[in-house]
Amino acid sequence: MDKLSFYDQVYQVVRLIPKGRVSSYGAIASYLGTRGSSRMVGYAMNAAHSTFPPVPAQRVVNRNGLLTGKFHFGSADMMQQLLENEGVKVNNDKVVDFKNIFWDPAIELEL
Repeated sequence: MDKLSFYDQVYQVVRLIPKGRVSSYGAIASYLGTRGSSRMVGYAMNAAHSTFPPVPAQRVVNRNGLLTGKFHFGSADMMQQLLENEGVKVNNDKVVDFKNIFWDPAIELEL
């Protein structure tokens, strides 16, 4: 994975998040060995809309389950709609039952 750009590494991980689950910017940064660079993961998500294969950026939220990236989806409620289409409940811009549907790449993926 070291030959890929940081963004490409982020995209590879995000593409593995199953439908109906969410991860956080920090968990992805930590998995990639760049703990503390969660903001860079956010920048990667902002740039992900034109990548192929598609990156399900809606599945990445902040450490509290808030839809902090929602303004990068074209409309204020598109991120929520995409998540709800996958079975994720959202209330007041926050993922409901966040701890139970949280997908941690450090646990879910073998290093």
